[in-house]
Amino acid sequence: MPKVLRILLWIAISALGAGAVAFSAFHKGETINALWLVVAGVCSFAVAYRFYSKWLITKVLVLDKERATPAHTKKDGKDFVPTNKWVVFGHHFAAIAGPGPLVGPVLAAQFGYLPGMLWILVGATLGGGVHDAIVMFASIRRGGKSVGQMLKEEVNPVVGFVAMISVLAIMTILLAVLGLVVVKALAESPWGLFTIAMTIPLAFIMGVGHTIFKVSVRNVTIFGIVGLLVGVWAGSELKTLGIEHYFERSGEWMAWSIMIYGFAASVLPVWMLLAPRDYLSTFMKIGTVAVLAVAVLVVAPELHMPKLTDYASNGEGLVFLGKVFPFVFITIACGAISGFHALISSGTTPKLLDKEDSIRSVAYGAMVTEMLVALMALVAACALQPGEYFAINAGINKTMAPEQVTQVITAAGYPVTVAGMNTLASEIGEKTMFGRAGGAPTFAVGMAHMFARAFGDKLMAFWYHFAIMFEALFILTTIDAGTRVGRFILQDFMGNIWKPLGNTKSMPANVFASAMLVAMWGYFLYQGVVDPLGGINTLWPLFGIANQLLAVIAFCLGTTILIKMGKARYMAVTLAPLALLLSATFSAGWIKLFDKDPRMGFLAQAELYAGKIAAGGTPKELSDWGHLKFNGLVDAWVTGFFLIAVTIVFLGCLVEWIKLLSGAKQPKLHEDPYVTATAEVA
Repeated sequence: MPKVLRILLWIAISALGAGAVAFSAFHKGETINALWLVVAGVCSFAVAYRFYSKWLITKVLVLDKERATPAHTKKDGKDFVPTNKWVVFGHHFAAIAGPGPLVGPVLAAQFGYLPGMLWILVGATLGGGVHDAIVMFASIRRGGKSVGQMLKEEVNPVVGFVAMISVLAIMTILLAVLGLVVVKALAESPWGLFTIAMTIPLAFIMGVGHTIFKVSVRNVTIFGIVGLLVGVWAGSELKTLGIEHYFERSGEWMAWSIMIYGFAASVLPVWMLLAPRDYLSTFMKIGTVAVLAVAVLVVAPELHMPKLTDYASNGEGLVFLGKVFPFVFITIACGAISGFHALISSGTTPKLLDKEDSIRSVAYGAMVTEMLVALMALVAACALQPGEYFAINAGINKTMAPEQVTQVITAAGYPVTVAGMNTLASEIGEKTMFGRAGGAPTFAVGMAHMFARAFGDKLMAFWYHFAIMFEALFILTTIDAGTRVGRFILQDFMGNIWKPLGNTKSMPANVFASAMLVAMWGYFLYQGVVDPLGGINTLWPLFGIANQLLAVIAFCLGTTILIKMGKARYMAVTLAPLALLLSATFSAGWIKLFDKDPRMGFLAQAELYAGKIAAGGTPKELSDWGHLKFNGLVDAWVTGFFLIAVTIVFLGCLVEWIKLLSGAKQPKLHEDPYVTATAEVA
């Protein structure tokens, strides 16, 4: 295409995207067509990837495709394995795309569609993509080291030590919440559980076939996709086959199963289970989201949720309390900026990447792809009638009868009836949709509505349960990669105590570290499963705060490396999102700690239940209150620790930046020696 036409084309795409965002923001009608959000997302994706990511890669980071990556220089056939770029993309996307792009936008929909849409588009393109790319770049240049290790070397041992402790603690909470969302999705879905279980032997066969028997990527991909489709079909026929009861399992059973799976994925060679399963899952993820996008184009649904609700300013939301600032920034995590991505970008992915110049497509590309997933989740939630949305998600449902719930929601200005909710439950094959908090059921209902309108109204129940299975598949791939990355980080830390424990080539050390890590996040997962409030309401705010604080640590590292590389003139690419996350996350943390409303503040919640226990009650009430008091205190201590630790990391890095920029300290990068990609590596 001639250069003039290319320029005109990109001007047109940019203008179309800007126009879609402007129309979505200033539209004054009662409803707006979802296509405006889809157009805004697709145009933002195209422009950001084509221009901003290219500038970031060529001018700021300056990637070198001739430089050998750790997958070659440290090749061991277990953790460091040169892997096809698209397989790595599949693994990376599957690993980072956890509950955030699905659950976060759904929960944030209570503010209206506009705050979530703007944060997803701006956060992902200018923040999340930068975050993921610069961490992956730094790790690849340093032999696949973790964020904590790199801060220890590039700043000082104290900052590195605090960062390691912080990352381990934050990861414990993140993995627990990921597991809890999977439990909530699969505990009542035999079809979903069966299909998820089928992906494990399929992945094993793919891994062995490709690595041991040298079957091509194309052939193992065809086998995996066909096997996955068969698994989806067979899952829908469990009742006919008479085996459905084998897959009807309790939440506690699911929790233990997820712990066992996480342990296995952490210990086994990466090519045997983790990489092929994540690669296989990516086809389901991207394929389903693509079909959902097509369904949105075909159906062109109206968004019934207003662009802004009163909850954005008064903070009295029926789903969760809190104003749009700062809570939209910690509720929508992976779809915009996610600290968890730093763990994958400095964990498994840099140990697999074959070429350094693939960072653009794998890191930045996967992030903006996830942005589109988050936007689709927001569309699915906002396309529902607001009354139905709040009836599914409102926290009041645990203590009120359905009639009372509908009265409260209707009085708030969002009409809904018990009969309407019963009809909805009947259409999708569920007993009730009241109080199905956590975001996953809401996304599944919205997705089922889209698919049913596009492909047949009689298949609502089929599409709903397909969506539940899809969400569980989406999230479980984050748990396996996260556990393996956590094992690396834990071994880094334990190696400072006793060197043999830090040896990642030692199977006993790997098993010990994996067992310790799974026990840590497994404890919080189990507590969430047996929580009287359902767990997700207790852990999700903690998840959001922890996740974004981890992103603060990653941006601190990125800024330090840019200064040491002589790229201080480009510091704004990391400092701008860092400043926003610092203000939003610390504000949210302070509110969650010290707000006097027990529904909001952790300490106030613990004090409330302590008073109830002192006043007396039934044995069941006393047990539940004791559990909730303990949860409030634990959440308060954990949040306080996170805030203090990240403050230490930030201040330590700030001192380092001042020294470097003032000339008081000479920059010294701790990169691995340069090895050309064509050199023979042992």
